[in-house]
Amino acid sequence: MKILRLSLSNRLAILYCLWMACNGAVLNAQTASFENAPIHYQSAEVDDAISRLNKRLGNGDADLQFDDKHGYLSSVLENLKVPVSSQGLVFSKTSLQIQRITPSRPRAIYFNDDVYIGWVQNGDVIEIAATDANQGPTFYTLRQRKSESPRFIRDQGQCIVCHASSRTQNVPGYLVRSVYPNRSGHPNYGSGTYTTNITSPFNERWGGWYVTGTHGKMRHMGNKTFRENERSSDLNDGANRTTLDGLVETKPYLSGHSDLVALMVLEHQTQMHNAITFANYETRQALHQSYSMNKLLERDPKHVSDVAKRRIDSAVERVLEHLLMCEEFRLADSVAGSSSFAEQFGSVGPRDSKQRSLRDLDLKTRLFRYPCSFLIYSESFIRLPKQVKEPIVERLNQILKGENESKAFSHLTPELRAEILEILQETHEDFRV
Repeated sequence: MKILRLSLSNRLAILYCLWMACNGAVLNAQTASFENAPIHYQSAEVDDAISRLNKRLGNGDADLQFDDKHGYLSSVLENLKVPVSSQGLVFSKTSLQIQRITPSRPRAIYFNDDVYIGWVQNGDVIEIAATDANQGPTFYTLRQRKSESPRFIRDQGQCIVCHASSRTQNVPGYLVRSVYPNRSGHPNYGSGTYTTNITSPFNERWGGWYVTGTHGKMRHMGNKTFRENERSSDLNDGANRTTLDGLVETKPYLSGHSDLVALMVLEHQTQMHNAITFANYETRQALHQSYSMNKLLERDPKHVSDVAKRRIDSAVERVLEHLLMCEEFRLADSVAGSSSFAEQFGSVGPRDSKQRSLRDLDLKTRLFRYPCSFLIYSESFIRLPKQVKEPIVERLNQILKGENESKAFSHLTPELRAEILEILQETHEDFRV
């Protein structure tokens, strides 16, 4: 059998993906369709941070430096402007190189607004995902061996077995998972798993992750392992740790932190990216199907069917719910990170004349001071098809002006709505007055 000739890491990864498929994460008919027109996910060219860096490497306009401790990691982060402070350490065996991941050797995750990077000690590759404005997330690997011409290799379908499911909103996407890991890092799947986002209860977050930072009386699942079928374990011993001393040796990593605030931002932006990608794909597919039917029925080529309109309207609502952080879990205590992440995160991005920014953090009752996602400035949002972007902008204007009293947006006080609108009107081209 061919599988017998695969490396151990690939065999373990395949077994993990088969388990995912048997538990409902297999691609359904709708998600499988993004391989066909009009999406052409695998074959369409992309213009993302990695494809651009590959071109710069080929032209001699950039280079990657290799070191014996981390391979190309530091150089990749520098070239992509990914902050070391974003580091999160995950020790559950839930990724490609699972044979190299244990509680004593966690996987490190780094990210900025558009790029996600995974590194493991003595790993065969660095794993990267980058967001293309039209195609959404694209997955790559970079071989961890010194080379005169290092290049990022685009994934040919293995990654989306797990990264295109209901957990990623049925499009190629990103996710943060919380599991009940045993002492070797294997998830106790019988105890259940969680896909975490901004709505997740605090006590369901970060199972299988190390977490540094303070969070008062709230408790999370991080910094500990669980016995088989254990769900109600005492979470106090993993709480409010500002260092990982005594839990794991962090000297092999670029940072000694797995910052709580960085993890919270990561949870929000992964699913925000997915909602934007869903709106992009759903609109393009709905219009493609509608236009195809026009030919068959000899209708006006530009006619948009009622079915297509409903699909686009549903995508609009999904983006708005993520954008305005509906049903966000309300913090019962203040939280604080342990690294410089919060400061660095807030230092980039546009500010209005009153020095307000959608990147301003609250960390007392919610994650952001102004609950409107900073990814509204992303290329993937800005370049959404006009048939879905224009109604999103129109609806958002109505909500922020108080013209929409939907219960879904009742968490936004009149003051907050006015402040968010003022920020957008000064800093975002689609809202300028």
